[in-house]
Amino acid sequence: MQDNSSYTTHARAVITLGTPLIGSHLAQITIGMSDTIMMGWYGIAELAALVLASSLFFIIFIVGAGFGIAVMPMVSSAIGADDDAQVRRVTRMGFWASAGFAVLSMPLFIWSREVLVALGQEPDTAALAQTYLRIVAFGLAPALFVMVIKSYLSAQECTQVVFVVTVLGAVVNIGLNYLLIFGNYGAPELGIRGAAIASTIVQTLSFPALWAYAAWKFPERQLLARIWRPDTAALAQVFRLGWTIGLTNFAEVGLFTASAVLIGWIGTIELAAHGIALQWASLFFMVHLGLANVATIRAGRALGRRDRVGLRRGGVVVTAIALAAAGAIVLLFLLLPGQMISLFLDSDEPARDQIITLGITLLALAALFQVADGMQAIALGLLRGVQDATVPMILAGISYWGVGMTAGYVLAFPMGYGAAGVWMGLVFGLSVAAILLGWRFWRRDWV
Repeated sequence: MQDNSSYTTHARAVITLGTPLIGSHLAQITIGMSDTIMMGWYGIAELAALVLASSLFFIIFIVGAGFGIAVMPMVSSAIGADDDAQVRRVTRMGFWASAGFAVLSMPLFIWSREVLVALGQEPDTAALAQTYLRIVAFGLAPALFVMVIKSYLSAQECTQVVFVVTVLGAVVNIGLNYLLIFGNYGAPELGIRGAAIASTIVQTLSFPALWAYAAWKFPERQLLARIWRPDTAALAQVFRLGWTIGLTNFAEVGLFTASAVLIGWIGTIELAAHGIALQWASLFFMVHLGLANVATIRAGRALGRRDRVGLRRGGVVVTAIALAAAGAIVLLFLLLPGQMISLFLDSDEPARDQIITLGITLLALAALFQVADGMQAIALGLLRGVQDATVPMILAGISYWGVGMTAGYVLAFPMGYGAAGVWMGLVFGLSVAAILLGWRFWRRDWV
């Protein structure tokens, strides 16, 4: 069955679905930002440990999240094909794959001090980070389950509830941090332990909240029925798609982590400017990430219907909307760079002028960065919607690391462009990814 909807109809659907998803991603990123800000108020040693620990947690989480993300296109396609049994099967096995990953990851959290020291971190900072990680380890499985149920609901175009629960989670996290980090209103003062407990509680509560809504909204699906029984065929499907998505996520996250390491070799001022510019770039990337989720959902539906026209029209519309959003972000980065950088700096900071000057340059590069990153995110979203992940993983890895990191190193050090050189490398790598991934989607008939 083909959907001959107009481009306007597709645009309306993209905006209706995408707005809550963008909002939920923005709310999610505020959780990490609030943790960082409040721990900075508590102590510098604890802040350093939190940044280190949360970086390690995020890398592990983003790999495991591949299984939850894989549920989105698979459920979308099953709904498009009117196959309720497949919806149940892949969602249940998404929980199985996520649980297995969480169990296998536990040793990394339990013995994280040894891992971090081996990576060259200070022993005292690594010990504090381990304190945090041993607590949030118990929140990894709920966090991954949240990814599965979010994908299940989003694939059925129930994105508003995802937004509401994420916002409530951010509010609860801030409140618990205020109580448990500082010991306010009679609560124990737990410092970094308090931040870990707050995060674990939020993840643990978010999952049953979303599950309860899913059970109320779609009672006929009965996701809990016989969930203990393995479904090897569906598990293999989820695993095949999920691990490639997880490794692609890891390659991209690793690129930005490595870029910080390279800039750290240059100097403290450069690293500070990099961190501030990256905060803004990451914040606005949530717009593209939300639209990429919509691309996955819409493409999955079209694949399930065997609808070539709807797939291509939907792809054109979501790409055009992402380009328009990128254009608005580019204008912001070019028109207000000084104001954006200075928001993160104390007026008495001795290196303020130097950081702002360099930050303005990096935000100008971030303008290009946003366009390239947005286009490669949309292309990845469309490819995931048609359940194509292995070749995109290879193309992304080559682009991020073979082109981006190599160019960044050469431009920064042998050619002497410093931090700006690293960012030019990011632009090159993400641009190549956008071209290769876009080329793969548009050159083939997926239906």
